[in-house]
Amino acid sequence: MTAKPRIALVIGSIRPTRFADKPAQWMLKQARARDDMEVELVDLRDHPLPFFAEVASNLHAPSKDPEAVRWQERIAGFDGFIFVVAEYNHSITGALKNALDQAYKEWNRKPFTAIAYGGAGGARALEHLRGIAVELQMVSTRSAVHIGGSDFMKVFPMGGNQPIEEIEQALLPAATNALEELSWWARATMVARTPTTSAAQPSASATH
Repeated sequence: MTAKPRIALVIGSIRPTRFADKPAQWMLKQARARDDMEVELVDLRDHPLPFFAEVASNLHAPSKDPEAVRWQERIAGFDGFIFVVAEYNHSITGALKNALDQAYKEWNRKPFTAIAYGGAGGARALEHLRGIAVELQMVSTRSAVHIGGSDFMKVFPMGGNQPIEEIEQALLPAATNALEELSWWARATMVARTPTTSAAQPSASATH
């Protein structure tokens, strides 16, 4: 029987005043309540990555920066990802984009879902993330958790700053669906990535 997928919950904001910890801890609780995955918190604050400046992605040339290598080693062992997505100016944070750029092989053929937040529920940022992830040969779940509108203002520090449990009932259906899909895809891609079943590695675009 296939081992439980190892899932990383990646906090994609590094601002000192970030809101990300509240949704991250809530989503971590939902994921750890399941018996079909093992989940670890991965905080970009713990990985002071420089801006990407390698000669190419690590698909074509080993990265030279030690922090980039440490980051690649950190995420390589995971079978899927949950991204905590803050929306900055209709897109993802620069820190998350840089973290995605600093690896390539480690993302390939692995699924992800997200918990996103912002005035529009982080929907625009998540769509940008999905576009980036396609180029990294990842698989996006259809479902994701969106915290937006009046619910967002209830729990946001500059709004009501209430515990996220105050809006939990609105989030739970999406979280359940997202985690179900993530579990399914993680198990499917784990099998597909085994040496006996995986096909030849697709070629990456010339931009990598």
